[in-house]
Amino acid sequence: MGWKKVNIKNFKRVLLLHNTSSGPRAYSLFTKQQVRIVEADLMLAYGEERFQKSKVKTYEDMLKIGEKICAEKISWVIVAGGDGSLRALVETFIKHDYYPYVSVYPAGTVNLVAKELSQQSDGARWFANVEKGNVMPVWLGKGNDRIFLTVAGIGVDSLVVDNVKASEKKYLSSLAYLKQGGLMAGQELLLHHWKYKFQVMIDDDGKWHNATSVIVTKSKYYAGKFSLAKGGSISKPVLYVCLFTGGKAVDFLRYTALIAADLLSLDNTVKIIEAQKVQIKCNVKNFAAELDGDSVATSPLDISILPTPIKFIS
Repeated sequence: MGWKKVNIKNFKRVLLLHNTSSGPRAYSLFTKQQVRIVEADLMLAYGEERFQKSKVKTYEDMLKIGEKICAEKISWVIVAGGDGSLRALVETFIKHDYYPYVSVYPAGTVNLVAKELSQQSDGARWFANVEKGNVMPVWLGKGNDRIFLTVAGIGVDSLVVDNVKASEKKYLSSLAYLKQGGLMAGQELLLHHWKYKFQVMIDDDGKWHNATSVIVTKSKYYAGKFSLAKGGSISKPVLYVCLFTGGKAVDFLRYTALIAADLLSLDNTVKIIEAQKVQIKCNVKNFAAELDGDSVATSPLDISILPTPIKFIS
């Protein structure tokens, strides 16, 4: 359900931002064609005086355009990219305490935000949907000093993310990520016992939970079409902490299979706890953590919900 409605015709300044380095190459031609359709619809709606477009390729480009959006007080920003593109842009908004309306056209490797907001990949249908002006709050998570919109992880999934090159990321499907996680855990355990151990405290309650891997999700979805926690939603200011406690190769392979089958909650070696704040310590210094599929933080990890949501038009 929408939070409220807004008349998009009243926006004074609108920007379409296309991250041309996002997404699998197999779909790049289709994506470019659909983004051009979105661009044409926006130009028709606002004209050259109110509409502008920009292309970016790198994280540094995203930061620069984010600064421009805040300085020029852009009313509505449409991001043709994935969750990583959104995260980089939103971090700039938080830094400057400026909160424009945001929309996303799914053009990235991972599009969990777009999926949860039911965004169409067909450009004409996409514009027909956002034209209705339905607004949804997207609550933001914070991992140390970095922002995330959907998921934070430390353990097997962050080890995978930290070892996947940007060039390889384009070609890995969501299921491939899961499989690679299981394989990486298996390889680690062939050499030695799973040596990474985590301690997790929920909402400052003074109790430390032991885990071999931790995923903190805000989203309905994980790694594409899969789900970790019932009730998860980016439009709710709630964290779901998934504590994996098994440390054998068979445990990690079972977790992979259960996630793929959406049956993780049936495993009694997995605890799923609702939270507002999470503290995570690791027995290895500066263990890599992932936020929205990017390795951008390390342990120890403090995770919380920010008090102000981003207004997404979907």
